[in-house]
Amino acid sequence: MSKATKKSTQPKTQGAVDWTAVGRRIRELRGFDITQAEFALRVGVTQGHLSRLERGEKEPGARVLLAISREFGKSVDWLLTGKTQVEPKRRAAKNPADLG
Repeated sequence: MSKATKKSTQPKTQGAVDWTAVGRRIRELRGFDITQAEFALRVGVTQGHLSRLERGEKEPGARVLLAISREFGKSVDWLLTGKTQVEPKRRAAKNPADLG
């Protein structure tokens, strides 16, 4: 018999999204004063879909992320990363000699 493997909650590559953490942030945003059914209605998904999002079993699409962001006043960046300010990627300085 095969052993059940535990799903990692860490992104496998840099820049990958940790969907379990996204689900936790959605759950945190919902809080205790709003039901899954009400939250789902407000963002345009079913209660079952929202439940799977909160458990990290499904990835929310852009439409759902935007709906959550607009309805509850949190940025899509925060939903995806947990950070309120995302630092821009640093680019290597171009060598003026290479432009010529």
